[in-house]
Amino acid sequence: MENKSGAFIEKQYIGRDYVRISVRLVMALFCFVAYLFTEEHERDTAHIFLIVGCSILLVSVVMMFLPHFRTLVQNKSMVLSGLWTTRLVKINLGSIIKVERIPYGTYLINNPVYNLHKNGTIRFYSGGKYAIKLTDSDGLIYIIGTQHPAELAQKIKEEMTKA
Repeated sequence: MENKSGAFIEKQYIGRDYVRISVRLVMALFCFVAYLFTEEHERDTAHIFLIVGCSILLVSVVMMFLPHFRTLVQNKSMVLSGLWTTRLVKINLGSIIKVERIPYGTYLINNPVYNLHKNGTIRFYSGGKYAIKLTDSDGLIYIIGTQHPAELAQKIKEEMTKA
């Protein structure tokens, strides 16, 4: 995820989480099976199942290309930019005192979040099993979900040690 300028760039997409893709596909499959097993005299109402199933598949495809947020590590800072109307979040890596790679959550399905403030932590997550936990000098904790935790942690540590 490193480009020619040496920066770490990662884009996370809202529809590429395997658990959520599976849930949407099961719902679409249910609609198609219900359409197929509907009696002949109820065919007019059965077309709704076909329309809903196709709509679920169409929305799933669109969501796979819809970015949730972008992570950029460069110039002793980490910039998180979200979808359309979300605020740009810039974390100064000079104030970070601890960088850890942790599992994101204990649940099977974790909801995507952007800039969620809860219990003294700020969370950013789209998908994946791991996250980077940053602790700054004020005690504020940032938890950033990533698909490439080792590379992100390494790049953050490199940027922190730059003079």
